[in-house]
Amino acid sequence: MGSIVLLDLIGGVALLLWGLHMVQTGVLRAFGPDLRRILGKSLGNRFTAFATGLGLTAVLQSSTATGIMTASLAADGTVALVPALAIMLGANVGTTLIVQLLSFNVAAAAPVLFIVGLATFRLAGGNSLVKALGRITIGLGLTLLALHILVDTLAPAEQAPAVRALLGSITNDPVMCIVIAAALTWAAHSSVAVVLLIMSLAYSQFVIIEAALALVLGANLGSAINPLIEAGDRNDPASRRLPVGNILNRVVGVLVALPFLHPIAREFAAWQPDAAKLTAEFHMLFNVALAAIFIGPLGAIAQLLVRILPERKKPDDASVPRYLDEAALETPPLALANAARETLRMGDTVESMLRDVMTAIMNSDRSLTLDVSRRDNVVDKLNEAIKLYITKLTRDSLDEDEGRRAMEIVSFTINLEHIGDIIDKNLCEVALKKIKGRYQFSPEGAAELTGFHKRTLESLQAAFGIFMTGDIEGARRLLRAKTELRKAELEAADRHFERLREGRPESLETTSLHLDILSDLKRIHSHICSVAYPVLEPTGELQPNRLREAAPAAASDPLAAPPKSA
Repeated sequence: MGSIVLLDLIGGVALLLWGLHMVQTGVLRAFGPDLRRILGKSLGNRFTAFATGLGLTAVLQSSTATGIMTASLAADGTVALVPALAIMLGANVGTTLIVQLLSFNVAAAAPVLFIVGLATFRLAGGNSLVKALGRITIGLGLTLLALHILVDTLAPAEQAPAVRALLGSITNDPVMCIVIAAALTWAAHSSVAVVLLIMSLAYSQFVIIEAALALVLGANLGSAINPLIEAGDRNDPASRRLPVGNILNRVVGVLVALPFLHPIAREFAAWQPDAAKLTAEFHMLFNVALAAIFIGPLGAIAQLLVRILPERKKPDDASVPRYLDEAALETPPLALANAARETLRMGDTVESMLRDVMTAIMNSDRSLTLDVSRRDNVVDKLNEAIKLYITKLTRDSLDEDEGRRAMEIVSFTINLEHIGDIIDKNLCEVALKKIKGRYQFSPEGAAELTGFHKRTLESLQAAFGIFMTGDIEGARRLLRAKTELRKAELEAADRHFERLREGRPESLETTSLHLDILSDLKRIHSHICSVAYPVLEPTGELQPNRLREAAPAAASDPLAAPPKSA
């Protein structure tokens, strides 16, 4: 009997965790980038930040997710430390709202949520937002069903003395209760799930009220452990200020409440006879009290954290990724946004290489040429880091839009890496040949190359905007520029050959260099234009190839052989 009850209990907890996970991932997939933007704008004052953290966590059903997201923003300077600490105070209160809602008998809504969620998910087609909403609805249904299973499992377990003896022995000591609940919350990544389990145990009278309150304290402490472990840079103490500040107020609250658990339990029991609701209400009052106490001195706490966790000066290594946050991999929209930001940073390096290599060629600057060549190593390393990050992300299931965006990012990074290689291995080599031979372009030839280079650089800058926004009209302009650049290359080559026929000495000396630069810039422009294809492909504006159809070609050519008769 005891083993069956424990097995059912573990299964119910697993179902509860999975339901909460589905809700959290559904919300993040639907609104992930918007949630990060909302957090980034919570800079007005600590009270606005507190409200943002409360509302966001109530939606996410996880203060851990809010904590990791906020710690990431605080680490890169998007959110200041005081508002970030206020967000975490609000997040801790936000979890109590979920617990309060689920403390009511709403299990009867589970079948309705399953039906609505399944219908929404199946009928969504390629609409990722609607699919995410269906996922959220199914997750809520699983959560309610799990709570129903836990209550039904624990009810007959009163006849299992072994189970009661086991739970009684491990919850007899309040300190042991705090440690156990903190460990469970850390392992489950969800204080909500653990508090709901504690409510079920209290409702079935498996634990006394004092033990239930001690377990709630442990769950609150455990919720602050995961952001401390998973967020921030281990090599930079400053990036850990927020999670340390969050766990600090948890520890202070637990230490203050622990000696008074017995009188608190007695007063609460006299006021609220329902043990489950009593547990939920203590959970809320504990977090509200901590928020009220700590929101005032947040400035002093932030100063203390800055003093004990000073910022470590990092070597300026451009090849080290800045935005590829591993903690965001569980949230595809955030991870894809991070990868896109890192790709833009890689693009900035490529842009600087493209700009400076023409300066080096025209001015015969050897040191600048070598510097541009060295920057290609930065591009190569960032390309590998981004591809590895996307590979880790795609190990989990992505919806259609997320998978498409992941491939767009990988494709653009590969093309940027190819551009870097052309600059390094071709254009830098041209610059060194020009320097070694002490060649000079004719004024007309230099103007043609400079103008051709300027158009290529402008197209690269436009490509960055298309990559981030998916601008269809911008993609059309970019492909039109490709056709115009092809014509411009032929015209520039014709003018160059005209100067050769005139016997211009500068043109004779630099003819191979001149034509190589034109060819390399055209190749670079072709790689730049690759960003337009994923944008225009869904519109049906792209042809399978550039060959004309055979029949129209034959009809327009009087010398074409007539078709053979059958």
